[in-house]
Amino acid sequence: MANKRSLKRGVNYICSELFAECIAASAYSNNCDMQNVDTLLKSILHTHSDYIMRISHPEPGLKAKKYYQILISSFNDDVNELVDAIKNLH
Repeated sequence: MANKRSLKRGVNYICSELFAECIAASAYSNNCDMQNVDTLLKSILHTHSDYIMRISHPEPGLKAKKYYQILISSFNDDVNELVDAIKNLH
């Protein structure tokens, strides 16, 4: 298990890259709906804040290693959904 600092750095990096990719996709797309872009950007920001809070304050009752494995798996699934949503902007 990585320490909390490296997990937070990873979440920050991935979410900032997703945010930039969404902005770029909307800027270079000719027929992009701005309401969908705004919703997607809000979703990225919500995902970022949610996972940062979950890293900082783990749930009691679970062992730390198991908790962070579940957290990382869940984050990867959410990131894959966001990437698919960005692909559908084109």
